[in-house]
Amino acid sequence: MIRSTLIKELRELLRDGRVRISFFIVLLLIAVATWISKTQYTITNQQYQQADNEERAVWENQGEKNPHSAAHYGTYAFKPKYPLSLVDQGVDKFTGTSIFLEAHKRNEAQFSQAADQTGLARFGDLTPDFVLLFIIPLLIVFLGYNAFTKEREMGTLVLLKSQGTPIWKLILGKWLALFLPVFTIVFLLFIVAGIVLSNLENFGVFNWQSLGMLFLIYMGYYFIFINLVLFISLKMKKSGIALVVALATWILACLAVPKAASNIAESKHPYPTRQEFASNILQDQKEGLDGHDPWNKQAKLLEQKVLKEYKVDSLEQLPFNFDAYRMQKGEEHTAEIYLKHYKHLKTQFEEQSKLYRGLAVLSPFLPARFMSMAIANTDYATHWHFADAAENYRVELQASLNGNFAENSAYGEWSYRANADTWKNMPQFGYDPPELGETLTTNTSNLVILSVWVLGTFLLLFFTTKKL
Repeated sequence: MIRSTLIKELRELLRDGRVRISFFIVLLLIAVATWISKTQYTITNQQYQQADNEERAVWENQGEKNPHSAAHYGTYAFKPKYPLSLVDQGVDKFTGTSIFLEAHKRNEAQFSQAADQTGLARFGDLTPDFVLLFIIPLLIVFLGYNAFTKEREMGTLVLLKSQGTPIWKLILGKWLALFLPVFTIVFLLFIVAGIVLSNLENFGVFNWQSLGMLFLIYMGYYFIFINLVLFISLKMKKSGIALVVALATWILACLAVPKAASNIAESKHPYPTRQEFASNILQDQKEGLDGHDPWNKQAKLLEQKVLKEYKVDSLEQLPFNFDAYRMQKGEEHTAEIYLKHYKHLKTQFEEQSKLYRGLAVLSPFLPARFMSMAIANTDYATHWHFADAAENYRVELQASLNGNFAENSAYGEWSYRANADTWKNMPQFGYDPPELGETLTTNTSNLVILSVWVLGTFLLLFFTTKKL
């Protein structure tokens, strides 16, 4: 019965011109989206490598210079383009691609793709994740909304009932008939993406395990929609009503709930405005140690502490340049201030994420979306990880530069110049995103919620329908 139902349903799908056109459109959209993403991915990585090499060359060729002047001269930390962004670009277009690293200040990432786009960008980009998250669930709706209502309308359900056909076999046959076309489309997309990525040289670390996990996430997402659409078709008496209810479910799950969740999260746990954030940091800096002002209250206290610690009467008697030492202590104080305020931003982000997970009971889109971005390393958490790595590098770089100044000059010797080779010996910034295991551990709750959705909809479909 399962096999005969599967063959019958597949034949009907192949004979239906509307289905063939729908499949052609979806395949065309996937092909175009993959080609666009691959082109953008290649171009972005070429620009990243070029900018990274050129900026390093600029840094290394500063010539003889005071180390603290080099600290103010600064350099850039560039965010790499991750391989699986070919499948899911996530929030990359909004978060910026580089961070300027300079003394006394932690800067935000800049040069985001969204900032360079026109107003037409509000209509969205054609990317593989758009097709995977929105279009394919819509395709499932159109393919399966009348899976059972057509049988009821044609009277074939009466014949099946008179023959004593088990309902679960009929459901399973129709489920497989709806699953196989979707599986084929998605499988082809991921295979093509894997082949493309594995043949691109010097463009990030790609592994098939992450791609395979991403594929499983999307298949679980489609399981949910297949189960819901078939359940609706089972419960409705007319195909028209089933289509309306299935479309309403798609709109609610993919559009309404995610947008509502975003608005609720922003209202419940808002971020401070840019002006408020900068003002709070400036206020803390005024009350603390200013490394450039020797008459600053905290600077005078530091001076007295150091003189007492080294048991000398004047700063000239210290075995290092106190000016550089004071600037480094000011740098450390500033870094602590930024750490404090960015920690508040992260707390707000975590609270918003908790709220999203709480609302995920209303839509499987939310956990699937967050898992997809996390595995592709294109979510906000990965961006935070990159920004923190850049800040740690900045702090270490400033400590090294100020240490060079303090150890190789005397108090008041502002004319000191470091050797031209000094800059080449400074370590270059490098960044590796979280590995798959760490990502899955961090997103365990999203994975559990998605699994509950899958299991719950299977139970809804197969165990709440006892009879036709």
